[in-house]
Amino acid sequence: MNQTLVLYKSKYGASKTYAAMLKQELACPAMDLSSCPRLDSASWEHIIFVGGIYASGIPGLGLLRKKCPGLEPGKLVILCVGASPFDEKALEEIRKRCLTQDWKDVPLFYGRGAWDEDKMTWPDRILCGLLQKAVAKKNPNDLEPWMTALLSAQGKAHDWTDAVYLEPLLASIRHLA
Repeated sequence: MNQTLVLYKSKYGASKTYAAMLKQELACPAMDLSSCPRLDSASWEHIIFVGGIYASGIPGLGLLRKKCPGLEPGKLVILCVGASPFDEKALEEIRKRCLTQDWKDVPLFYGRGAWDEDKMTWPDRILCGLLQKAVAKKNPNDLEPWMTALLSAQGKAHDWTDAVYLEPLLASIRHLA
């Protein structure tokens, strides 16, 4: 049985960057989920999925279920990647929204990604701009951490990807091994 496989779905590159970091750290293969074949999850001890957060969802989880049928929660670990600073409350909301039924107990980790409006698709740029305008109207004392980060990122390019975000995930994988 192979040890670990990293699968990723990356829209703007931060998830791919984290997948490459995991590949190097764990000396394991990493593949773009969109181009990988259907997999026998029984062939792997662990499968780490790395994917971005968009509108409080993690695109690619449905495709992961199709490409890895029968993937058990004990084998799966998920790293979600977003532009906001880490916030336990927000991560729990993502868990409730995205990891339901048989995956509700899958370990979920967070890595801060990147932000570059110039690289965003037109629809993403419009949606983010509308969200920034709505958040800017709120009382500054009522802003959640992600709201503050959203406003401070406006018009600037940032890359927050950092291997330090992988430490809890790697400790979990090593503990399970």
